[in-house]
Amino acid sequence: MATLLFLSSPQHLPSPLPPQNSIPQIPTSLVFSSKSHLHQVSAVPRRSALSLILLSPIATTSLLWESATAPQSAMAAPADVPLREYIDTFDGYSFNYPQNWIQVRGAGADIFFRDPYVLDENLSVEFSSPSSSRYKSLEDLGSPEEAGAKVLKQYLTEFMSTRLGVRRESNVLSTSSRVADDGKMYYQVEVNIKSYASNNELAVMPQDRVVRKEWDRRYLSVLGVENNRLYELRLQTPESVFMEEENDLRRVMASFRVNKVSV
Repeated sequence: MATLLFLSSPQHLPSPLPPQNSIPQIPTSLVFSSKSHLHQVSAVPRRSALSLILLSPIATTSLLWESATAPQSAMAAPADVPLREYIDTFDGYSFNYPQNWIQVRGAGADIFFRDPYVLDENLSVEFSSPSSSRYKSLEDLGSPEEAGAKVLKQYLTEFMSTRLGVRRESNVLSTSSRVADDGKMYYQVEVNIKSYASNNELAVMPQDRVVRKEWDRRYLSVLGVENNRLYELRLQTPESVFMEEENDLRRVMASFRVNKVSV
């Protein structure tokens, strides 16, 4: 358990073409509609791509025709990803997570789940030890804004690098507090961190050290206090997929609960 610090074949001759009058004519409108909607299919969200790949040619043709004739209002957004509940009765917390995510052991946190396709997208839970600090309430961290500053500082400490030429840009995007249906207060913190590094950190001349962006991520934290411990649910996702996954990630955040442990 990690502890919070703050916390090719030969060619064949082609078959003769049938008489022109035997070639079925395709309505121009159908050709136009199919072409125009092929672009829409190629732009489906990442989480819907697998289902489209599995469609047969007939089913795909049917999908294109229905898309061309259906009203615009019927082009609804993808359904929410199903969530599965995880409950830790021993340590006193619970949350929901995307059911296709897999658990990874030995990741340094009390629990860790990861998207099997987007490896930079994951979830973890960490909590403090009552022997080193005893939290009575979230007010021990100060206001949500003060807690946000501490969360960002903690992230930057963990991501500290000894490589030459590494530079990090970071900022707190938002902080808030809410009272959940269990009557307890929770803080929510969102931060963005970008990492830049030189492609040749040992180069002598500055013009040979070209700086490039390594990664750009969104970090979402939910904080809660119970059992004299500070609990933190962490979500990490690349900024490039955050807009697509945002609704599901916020559902995970809203599901986090800290629970009283029976002694």
